[in-house]
Amino acid sequence: MAEDTLAEHREVWARKRCLRLIYRSLHQRMARACRPGRTLELGGGIGSFKDYLPDVVTTDIQAAPWLDLVADAQDLPFADGSFDNIVLMDVLHHLPHPSRFLAEAERVLVPGGRLVLMEPAITPLSWPFYHYIHQESVRLGVDPLGAAAQCSTDPYDANQAVPTLLFGRHLARCRERFPALRMVEKRFLSILAYPLSGGFKRWTLLPGRVADLVLALDDVLSPLLGRWLGFRMLVVLERA
Repeated sequence: MAEDTLAEHREVWARKRCLRLIYRSLHQRMARACRPGRTLELGGGIGSFKDYLPDVVTTDIQAAPWLDLVADAQDLPFADGSFDNIVLMDVLHHLPHPSRFLAEAERVLVPGGRLVLMEPAITPLSWPFYHYIHQESVRLGVDPLGAAAQCSTDPYDANQAVPTLLFGRHLARCRERFPALRMVEKRFLSILAYPLSGGFKRWTLLPGRVADLVLALDDVLSPLLGRWLGFRMLVVLERA
């Protein structure tokens, strides 16, 4: 089942130019947030981040020929202080125990190393889209630092609300629990392009030929309106 989903995502990726352009913009932001040095990607999925950081060590919970190894983000097979950066694209909200992952990230990063996350943002505009149209759930009542923010270990099960809760309503608790992880950036993005693209659904309302224009408009609007209208959130944490 998981293998079928991954294969379908690769097929949609190859067919939808607008999706590739959107993720290029998001991946470039993530790459710019990284420090020089060794980078680990968790939840590598279809393997597209290597286009922006070719030397990245790519991992996922499931094996694939284009990934370097299989690894569980909540139990990383690396020594303390192994990486200068850890990057995750749409991974945190899939983890059954986000607090276990944050503890592992704190352990595996070098001092001054960065944890770079790109996740769904639950805002007044995005909530209806994610709740009614997107296939993943939005459960705002969970404790993101509790025993389990999800109910399943299925890698495609998710709670899209976890990043917004963790770095919003529960941020003070997160800082108290993981004092070595200091937030250096939190930015809301993707007001228009992402929802119009349909994500990894087969449909799209965004022709590839106008995607660059819509992305440019997003760049203008996001700093002003992203907190209320954004569909994506970039979060950068730095290990003290």
